[in-house]
Amino acid sequence: MALLTVFGGSKPKPTRVEVAPSAEVVAITRDGRKVEALGANGADVVALVVRDGGRERRYPASERWRLEVLPDGSRVLFGRPRVNKFLELENLVLVAKDASFIAIMAVGMTAVIVLAGIDLSVGSIYGMSAILGAMALHALGHDAGMAISVLAGLGVCVLVGALCGLANGAMIVGLRVHPFVITLGTMAALRGLTIIIPQRVYGEQSIAGFPASFTSGFFKAEIMGVYPVPVIIMIVVAVLGWFVLSRTVLGRRIFAIGGNETAARYAGIPVGRVKLIVYTAMGVLAGLSACVYLGYLGAAETSAGTMYELRVIAAAVIGGASLMGGRGSALGAVLGAIVIELINNAMIILSIDQSWNQVVMGAAIIVAVVIDQAKRRLSHG
Repeated sequence: MALLTVFGGSKPKPTRVEVAPSAEVVAITRDGRKVEALGANGADVVALVVRDGGRERRYPASERWRLEVLPDGSRVLFGRPRVNKFLELENLVLVAKDASFIAIMAVGMTAVIVLAGIDLSVGSIYGMSAILGAMALHALGHDAGMAISVLAGLGVCVLVGALCGLANGAMIVGLRVHPFVITLGTMAALRGLTIIIPQRVYGEQSIAGFPASFTSGFFKAEIMGVYPVPVIIMIVVAVLGWFVLSRTVLGRRIFAIGGNETAARYAGIPVGRVKLIVYTAMGVLAGLSACVYLGYLGAAETSAGTMYELRVIAAAVIGGASLMGGRGSALGAVLGAIVIELINNAMIILSIDQSWNQVVMGAAIIVAVVIDQAKRRLSHG
């Protein structure tokens, strides 16, 4: 973040400032004269000054500020001040919002990895939940109330995610097959269904037409000029994940199984039940993230969640989860997701070809695993 702040540079940002009817606006020329602001935005003007109630604010002419009177009689200053590309509020909120979709799932993935498991189907569960949730919301119509639309969208997405996660857990426990193989299979199967279902039902690859109360009314509600609901949900999930993993019996059992599954069985821990709970929770969080995606973007596509498994696993690993099991934290997963989005943001700010995105992501995972292995060897040395 510090490097992006220093080396990211700046950019002009179109800005509009309302001027109070009682305010006095004057233009300062290069030779120090004060002239009428309207029509005085020539090359000799060095600043516009707004005085109102004893307060004074100066707007440099280098930022192309000009005063205009709108048809309704109101006065507005238009300008293009330069802002830091990274520290701009809209950019910071965008990074946090993009990270929230991944971070919500990364909390669940951390629990899976701590358990010494893996879930490659998380992106496909996300996509499946989004498609079926979008179908339910589309059926409600544009004018449905907030309560019914939010409950319907959230209910369908979370239920679909929970069933997919439960299926993963049941097959892993019941068939005694490594989770890599099971979730690889469900990843392919669910991805195929996300393409087939909308094409068979609607003949299209995207679904829109959601209730306004679900999108702009809730998940994309504007507060103080930004859309913070996805970030708020991410924070709530992170806190709940931290509490479950570090302050509950279930959390201690997850760490015990990840540390030594055989010893956990001898200690009387119901290993199969814990795995079912963890994989189901992973599905629930994938469904929740899909619901946030629907509410924020207002549509679902068959490509939703493609390659998200790489980003979610990367967030968990970068956040400190050990692929050997037995170590990880929910808060670390959120920080890992933010780091990933900062990398993406840096590539955009620095005008680096986005084709390198996956290369950088893979390198980040390798570096995180190497560091984890080095720490493990040092701790046992």
